[in-house]
Amino acid sequence: MKKIIAAAFLAGLAVQVSAQSGTNSPYSQYGLGALASQATSFNRGMNGLAYGFHERNQVNYANPASYASVDSLSFIFDAGVSLQLTNFEENGNKVNAKNADIEYVVASFRAFKHVGVSFGLLPYTNVGYNFSNTQNVNAFPSTSSVNATYSNAYNGSGGLDLVYLGAGWEPFKGFSFGANIGYLWGTLNRNSTNTYSDSYVNTLSKNYSAQVKSYKVDFGAQYTYAVDKKNELTLGLTYSLGHNLGTEAECNLISTNSQTSVSDTTRYVVSNSLELPHTFGVGLMWNHNNRLKFGVDYQLQKWAKLKYPQLTTVNGTTSYNLVDGQFNDRHKFTLGGDYCKGERYRGFFSRMHYRAGFSYASPYLKINGVDGPRELSASLGVGIPILNAYNNRSMLNISAEWANQSVTGMIKENMFRINVGFTFNERWFAKFKVE
Repeated sequence: MKKIIAAAFLAGLAVQVSAQSGTNSPYSQYGLGALASQATSFNRGMNGLAYGFHERNQVNYANPASYASVDSLSFIFDAGVSLQLTNFEENGNKVNAKNADIEYVVASFRAFKHVGVSFGLLPYTNVGYNFSNTQNVNAFPSTSSVNATYSNAYNGSGGLDLVYLGAGWEPFKGFSFGANIGYLWGTLNRNSTNTYSDSYVNTLSKNYSAQVKSYKVDFGAQYTYAVDKKNELTLGLTYSLGHNLGTEAECNLISTNSQTSVSDTTRYVVSNSLELPHTFGVGLMWNHNNRLKFGVDYQLQKWAKLKYPQLTTVNGTTSYNLVDGQFNDRHKFTLGGDYCKGERYRGFFSRMHYRAGFSYASPYLKINGVDGPRELSASLGVGIPILNAYNNRSMLNISAEWANQSVTGMIKENMFRINVGFTFNERWFAKFKVE
């Protein structure tokens, strides 16, 4: 079993490096791309609720202080996949898109007394879209003998991945803190092409690209207060360092003669162009008799002051510069909970976990000076214990998620996703005494 887990981790690592978690959202053409959910399998059943949770048999990447609670006898390995269907709607037109992806691979174990360690690979952002539109050059084609058309095509790919190593320490009962140190890398590619049916008009292409190689640092703390013998309250705090990624953003403006196919390329470059926002999180989790766990999270991402490169033309002069006012601070609220009658009960359904969650996120993108879409999402999930002669500690986590992104006058997205996570919980560190 250990060899199987190790092989699965390496396979997941290779697949995730070569391919981003999928998205088809046109909104991924802005900023760093569509922000990926970094929740692991049990969190996803609660729609990402995480800051106050500290589980002995699950990996909670969102708050590294939780690693201190990992069971001292276990090696925990968690891998997740998703199946996704998204419906896009604009001006009465509807289109569906499908994705299936490996979402994350994480692991955790107890390194020393009161010290837990975690490592893994997760997506940070995703870029993936492909759409086009065609219109008549003449606003009133029926009144003109000229019926030329023009087409705009947009496509993008890539995104950012994160590999991390983290540790959490509980210096005294009820209080723990921890940190993740990660390497963030990936390529952002975005292209737009403007063509005309009139062969005398040049085709104009704009190719944007940026390659990211930088670090990411997260900190977390948790304090658990015992209200009475059956109830306790945990406060969780997190902070992710915002900093410049030291990235060189490039834009190639290509004008191609439609008759001769001769191209003229103008290259623009902006150094130190991309940044990560400072991110703050706070959460409360109430635990009743280790059966019902209910919590609330709040996250603030400080995007508003960040600049982003933009190609502009003023009085016939084209430039590629950092421009502010393209983002808002992002506020996200999440409510959720987990119920399990008891993991030591004989009944199969009594040992299952039942989860639910709901989130609201304010718009952080500005599109043509207007606030972009806000996001509503909800999820339902179950944790199914894996029981056999060899292992009764592992779990299959399944959740169904719905997310809606919408704003007046722009594309409306409805996304339905099935998340499946396998949490292998192996008893590696037990010492057996022979008499």
